[in-house]
Amino acid sequence: MKKSVFMGTLATAALVAGFASATTLEDVQARGSLNCGVSTGVNGFSAPDANGVWQGFDVAVCRAVAAAVLGDPMAVNFVPTTGQTRFTALASGEIDILARNTTWTLSRDVDLGFTFIGVNYYDGQGFMVDRALGVSSATELDGATVCIQTGTTTELNLADYFRINNMTYEPVPIETNAEAQQQYLAGACDVYTTDASGLAATRASFETPGDHVILPEIISKEPLGPLVRQGDDQWADIGRWTLNALIAAEELGVTSANLEQMAAGTTNPEINRLLGSEGSLGEMLGLDPQWAMHAIAAGGNYGEIFAATIGEATPIGLARGLNAQWTQGGLLYTPPFR
Repeated sequence: MKKSVFMGTLATAALVAGFASATTLEDVQARGSLNCGVSTGVNGFSAPDANGVWQGFDVAVCRAVAAAVLGDPMAVNFVPTTGQTRFTALASGEIDILARNTTWTLSRDVDLGFTFIGVNYYDGQGFMVDRALGVSSATELDGATVCIQTGTTTELNLADYFRINNMTYEPVPIETNAEAQQQYLAGACDVYTTDASGLAATRASFETPGDHVILPEIISKEPLGPLVRQGDDQWADIGRWTLNALIAAEELGVTSANLEQMAAGTTNPEINRLLGSEGSLGEMLGLDPQWAMHAIAAGGNYGEIFAATIGEATPIGLARGLNAQWTQGGLLYTPPFR
């Protein structure tokens, strides 16, 4: 049995390496567009607007990568994926990058043969219930029916939490967020559980959001981030440093409003290296010297993207919390641009 598992892992690694050897950057440039895997629709994170244009926090990552690589943030083909199909889409080469509220775990990083290029949202799993149930804590959910997306870390976390607290539950498996919303509102389950950010996004879409309560317990660590196939270090570096550029820009005070001015040169050497007026960081990545400038211009720095898509002034209403800069008590911190 151990031998077959090992051989299966090797086969997966070989498949991944085969696709990676084609050089993803060259494929994207030759195609003239980036294939980005996203959710089937989570408001604020990835969903098409009334005109069919994809918008959201995760979408912004792909637009930034497309801008860095192709100079055009709109040169993206968005491929909706579920919790079950997302990894197959990435491993098979159908998509170049997956930016779909996906938790970074050891098994996904190592055994599945993917490379997480960073964390764009620090999250944790929570629970939402109808206010009419009168439940104020997750410890009161013994015997509840729970809507849960299959193929996710949420399934495992849920089982662990109920076992630790000596409670039982009845799972109601669902494939997509839209299905979860439908089942939950129809009363097919007492509880909907997923990442707390996803619960906030889902609740914001309800006709009467105030009728539903997100319980206070956060039962897991869910570092969410984009990922690529293992074996193409250049492509992973491009994705990683594009995300870092958005985060660093906020820390350094580079915004969509002052980008052009700062790109002309400043007294801060790191800003100059970031925006390409000094050094050769773009050349190291195989990109234009102003790659980071293009990425930031796509949707602003990390803080601007957060505020516009999921921040406190949006219907999603999320505070920065752990996703604030390290200088503001959060976890956002990038290596130096030098």
